Order: sequence, then C-alpha cells, then structure tokens
Amino acid sequence: MKALPIGLVAWALLTLLQLVWHGWLAPSTVALVITLPPLLLPLLALRKGAGRALLWVGIAALFYFCHGISEAWSEPGVRGVALVETLLCVVLIGALGWDARGYKRTR
Repeated sequence: MKALPIGLVAWALLTLLQLVWHGWLAPSTVALVITLPPLLLPLLALRKGAGRALLWVGIAALFYFCHGISEAWSEPGVRGVALVETLLCVVLIGALGWDARGYKRTR
C-alpha cells in the first residue's frame, strides 16, 4: 500500500482543521494567519513531486504536533480538536516514514 496518498489526505485534513478551528470554532484572525501559511507553502513544491511537498509538510507537522499536545493539555474546551490535530500529525509523519522505507540509498 502506498503511503503518499495517506500523507496527502492527512495534509489536506490538517489544513482544513486549521480553517475550521481558527476560522469557525474559535475565530481568531491572528491564529489563522499564523497557522495556515506553513501548510499552504509546500503547495509550491508539488510541481516537483508530492514526496518533496510532503517532506516540507512533515517538518512543519512537528510544530503542529507540539501545538496540539500543548492545547490539549492546557485548554479543556478545545481538547478534542487539539487531539485530532495531533492524530493527523502522527498519521502524516507516519506516512512519510513508511514511504521513506522504500527508497534505496545511492552512493
């Protein structure tokens, strides 16, 4: 089973979650402006291949993972949404790791 499509779906859902969370559930323009661009920026790398774009999103997902954990810990009102964010990050990073297993290193 290919992991890249799973990673792409997790990326899309993580982006959608930020829109719903900071645009509708707890509206904050500042939070939306801070959280959305790092997820949209790798779209520029899609023309070089989905793997490259997902690599950049995977790096950014580490910060979203930390954000989800800290929000789940400190804000009981958004714990569910924060845990979904954390889960999506784990799926995204896991898909990247799974996909990287198939690459052979050349010297």
